[in-house]
Amino acid sequence: MFQSDYTLRLVSLGAALLGIISGVIGSFAVLKKQGLLGDAISHASLPGIAIMFIILQNKNTALFMLGALMAGLLATGLITGICRFTRIKYDSAMALVLSVFFGVGLVLMTYIQKIPNANQAGIDKFIFGQASTLLKRDVYFILIVGVVLLALVVLFWKEFKIFSFDPDYAHSLGFSTQKLSMLLSSMIVISVIIGLQTVGVILMSAMLVAPGVAARQWTDRLSVMVVLAGTFGAFSGVVGTLISSSVVKMPTGPAIVLIISVIVVISILMSPKRGLVWRYLRALKNQKDINGDQVLFNLYDLAMNHKDHFHSHSIAAIAPIKTQGGKKSELTRQALNMLKDREFVIQAYFDEWAITERGIEYVALHPLKKGGGA
Repeated sequence: MFQSDYTLRLVSLGAALLGIISGVIGSFAVLKKQGLLGDAISHASLPGIAIMFIILQNKNTALFMLGALMAGLLATGLITGICRFTRIKYDSAMALVLSVFFGVGLVLMTYIQKIPNANQAGIDKFIFGQASTLLKRDVYFILIVGVVLLALVVLFWKEFKIFSFDPDYAHSLGFSTQKLSMLLSSMIVISVIIGLQTVGVILMSAMLVAPGVAARQWTDRLSVMVVLAGTFGAFSGVVGTLISSSVVKMPTGPAIVLIISVIVVISILMSPKRGLVWRYLRALKNQKDINGDQVLFNLYDLAMNHKDHFHSHSIAAIAPIKTQGGKKSELTRQALNMLKDREFVIQAYFDEWAITERGIEYVALHPLKKGGGA
């Protein structure tokens, strides 16, 4: 179906390009903690689209994008101005601009629906997106804009890298943090605007933020994060398009966002460094190691206070004082079996254990742990 359906290939290509652009640019938005900026811009672009239609009385995607771009840049400027000249915080300014612009956009869209003009049909598709309407020229437009944005990322890589992690250090090196902020914000605005037709006003913010959030879970290197974010974005774009084409009345935009959301959930749970599952398993292993060391050190103390260092002792005597409840003996037995596998202890009888030479050497090499530093 993919090879024979020209429209599906075209939409998949456009969605993949959008995913790459959103992932790369969105990575810097995530690092700068400006994820909500994409949400504010996408919602703020709605009145720009509506006003452009009211002026033209005709549907023209290129001019709609121009109107959305102007509205997005205006919203970004207002957010920056509010933060600079008032005591309103950044998140409050974004929420204020988002709600006002989106409210104005909905009012204008309602007005447009009452205009006796047949060309008004389909304007509301910009709210949720309609990827199936992508034309070849739209894909070329996304490609050209994407190449320009990615070229800017490569050109200003060092500046964006320093500015994203430490703006004060970037300023001390002589970089204009204000100009870098304006450039990065403008790039975010443009990347949001080109995705409105595919994903829509409401869901475009997820497309901008989610790939970067997912990629951040897998690496600590910016270059790897950017590549992963672009890959996740492209993958979700293609897979979401295929799913929407296979399921009746499944819109493409929500399908794409659903796929990237699944990737985010998997990344948060399963990534080796930050994944919740692996973090839990590491914590469990660390706790077992700590319990094992505590049991070994208790057995060591018993051995050193006995004339025969290798005399066996019962589990009741070995069990750590901190271990409470009826599971004390069972937990101690589990720790002793683990220590037995490491040849630190030997089992003399069913409930009696003795330390080995190797166990004594281990305790001697870890005086901080023996003193309670475990």
